[in-house]
Amino acid sequence: MIKALYLHPNFFKILAILAGGFVLSYWVDELYPICWLASTVLGALTFLEFLILFASKQGLSGERSGPAKLSNGDPNPLSIHLKSKYTFVTYLEIIDELPVQFQKRDFLHKLQLPPKSETEYVYSVRPVERGEYYFGNLNVYVSSALRLVRRRYRFEKDQMMPVYPSLIQMQKYDFLAISNKLTSLGLKRIRRIGHTQEFEQIKEYTKGDDVRTINWKATAKKNDLMVNQYQDEKSQPIYCLIDTGRVMKMPFEGLTLLDYAINTSLAFSNVALKKADKTGMLAFSKNINAFVPAAQKITHLNQILEKLYSIQTDFKDSNYGMLYAQVKRKINHRSLLLLFTNFEHISGLKRQLPYLRGLAKQHLLVVIFFENTEIEELVNQPAKTVQEIYHKTIAEKFQHEKQLMRKEMIKNGIQVVLTKPEELTINTINKYLEIKARGLL
Repeated sequence: MIKALYLHPNFFKILAILAGGFVLSYWVDELYPICWLASTVLGALTFLEFLILFASKQGLSGERSGPAKLSNGDPNPLSIHLKSKYTFVTYLEIIDELPVQFQKRDFLHKLQLPPKSETEYVYSVRPVERGEYYFGNLNVYVSSALRLVRRRYRFEKDQMMPVYPSLIQMQKYDFLAISNKLTSLGLKRIRRIGHTQEFEQIKEYTKGDDVRTINWKATAKKNDLMVNQYQDEKSQPIYCLIDTGRVMKMPFEGLTLLDYAINTSLAFSNVALKKADKTGMLAFSKNINAFVPAAQKITHLNQILEKLYSIQTDFKDSNYGMLYAQVKRKINHRSLLLLFTNFEHISGLKRQLPYLRGLAKQHLLVVIFFENTEIEELVNQPAKTVQEIYHKTIAEKFQHEKQLMRKEMIKNGIQVVLTKPEELTINTINKYLEIKARGLL
């Protein structure tokens, strides 16, 4: 009871006024009895509020609830549900002890609760690191209309919520893949060049169908013009190769490039599985950090999710020679390889180009690397001083090198996606749809 008892700030304000009155009563004698009377009333009201707040053993119940897994890089809704058993209006102050990763120490929400009622307060948190997040106590301070005393209630002590790669983003693209509305978020419509050879069905000819697909035997049987209908080839192996070296530790808007790549790999793997392709992943730097062979099982996405959850950078330079050797050993069939990495200098690309060329000979390789959005902002700003002109010139040089790297890889038969970090998922799925539409794999 003593540990749960707190005096309201109003109590100390009134006490300060009374102390001032007692000081003034040294010169004004009439104030002295008034101050004593006010002190007696204050003590009586304080004791009265103490009694009505502590009369019930558990006058308030509460709990914090949220998703079983928090989504990295997204606003995650959490709710606090409170139920009052008091027979009078209560004034609540909610202080939730958020995990240390959020670095937020000013969480405070005030509300008024009618007698014997319940309420729900919803707020959101945005984690920017994967891992385990420990919530502390949910503290609720209750006072009556007098607001002289507060009673503290504690709920949900030491609650752990794991932060996984962006599940919210995955679910968003999952719905679009099921409903065949992947173009609604800016995903391109790719003009189909020719068609793949995976037969789907024979149907009646309609205006606009390719006359080259007319099935003459079926036409003779039905005595009506029939055509073969084809679909995109399925069960094609696709791997997300994630560079976990130091170049992927660069942060943009709170998330590292590695986390952008991990979130995209999860969302893309889900879309590819919905399109009936096989998906796998490989994370590497100096060594292979994680490997999941391509498969099309229903439970396969959970296996990829758990591997992505534990991936961390080791701040070392990535070994592309080792990557080439391991891919050659572990991936036997021609596959689509989506390599998430970053190059800031063309000299860095040229050191790895022989290995990338070797991968592109055996597989369909797509190198996905990042635009530096901060450099782009610097380039677009007007330069007024000599120093600003110098900085802008250097920024333009870096921006130009990105385009040179893109052209160099295309010249060597490597597919390329140069993207802003926040547009990574959309542009990756765009490239996948383009490859499927053109039958390149």
